[in-house]
Amino acid sequence: MDLLHALAGLACLIALSWAASEDRAAVRWRVVASGLVLMVALAALLLLVPPLRSAVFSLNAALDVLERATQAGAQFVFGPLADPAQPFVLAFRTLPLVLVVSALSALLFYWRILPLVVRAFSRLLEKTMGIGGAVGLSAAANVFVGMVEAPLVVKPYLAGLSRSELFMVMVCGMATIAGTVMALYGSILGPVVADAIGHILIASIVATPAAIVVSALMVPGPMTVDEAREIGQLDASAMDALTRGTVEGVQLLLNIVAMLIVFVALVYLVNAALGLAPAVGDAPLTLQRILGWLFAPLAWMCGVPWAEAQAAGALLGTKTALTEFIAYVDMAKLPSEVLAPRSKLLMTYALCGFANFASLGILIGGMGAMVPERRAEIVGLGMKSIVAGTIATCMTAAVAGLFI
Repeated sequence: MDLLHALAGLACLIALSWAASEDRAAVRWRVVASGLVLMVALAALLLLVPPLRSAVFSLNAALDVLERATQAGAQFVFGPLADPAQPFVLAFRTLPLVLVVSALSALLFYWRILPLVVRAFSRLLEKTMGIGGAVGLSAAANVFVGMVEAPLVVKPYLAGLSRSELFMVMVCGMATIAGTVMALYGSILGPVVADAIGHILIASIVATPAAIVVSALMVPGPMTVDEAREIGQLDASAMDALTRGTVEGVQLLLNIVAMLIVFVALVYLVNAALGLAPAVGDAPLTLQRILGWLFAPLAWMCGVPWAEAQAAGALLGTKTALTEFIAYVDMAKLPSEVLAPRSKLLMTYALCGFANFASLGILIGGMGAMVPERRAEIVGLGMKSIVAGTIATCMTAAVAGLFI
């Protein structure tokens, strides 16, 4: 029944994307079909083949080491506030992971390790799906860097991309998360989702062809043939890379802290206002309940049983209206009777993307500055990219549901 549910959800998500298409007759079905095959193949290889599965899930052991290393640095600076024996404080115990991972990522890019992996994944996308080199390189880079940094890798090619390809670049940013926050989310979900960091990495990998599939359905168009495969060197030395990565990590950490304070406060205010309305179903009306009703069908398409779809839908709604960070924190707090372990695992995949309103502002600002002559087009595709990114992450969850 789980297999049939996953297949039905995948079919519904494809139909939903096609129904929202700008030009249904112009859909390039080769891109769609090859993308679906690639999604299933990648999920099967990473979840079922023992050597590959072991390699991916060994990241959980690496995360433990990173957490201990970060804890040592945090305790040196913050003292008892970062002590694991004390009550949990997010800002002093978990968020510093962003700094360490950001610095390590910059170092791995300087040593040309991550660029090698990005180029290999880019070539796979280009050969199997028939997309251009610029789109392939940007899409592959999104697995490791943010939604603005990835298009920056192919900045000289952005102006010449077709409307469909420009949309693919945007949606790939919305359907994945940056490598700098993977460890953070893995740390948050670790107590409730086994091997969380491994599943988050698989989610970002599989979501890349999913984003291209949904983009090809919603905004079809021609593909540009090019050979954009070079990733430039950003730093002059390893120390330069570490310094840059740390500074960027500080900016990201401050952004996360600021968004958490503001968005949690806004949710509290909205719930306070909704509390003035009459109770519905013997319970007060809240933003989470409303979002749960709205997103419940989408949660079912991810593979979550209908009995749990409202709770899962609330998480999807929180991720879209606020951020995936808050959605993951909320999921980690849910009692075991609200979402079964399998449903929590599927939602780990479904929530693994930047498709939210705050990210849209970042994406428009970043890409609009790179290609100002196409800013109006980027703005016009903005809301579509949130919808497409959300469908792509749900599609990733449905594909994972075939093997979980």
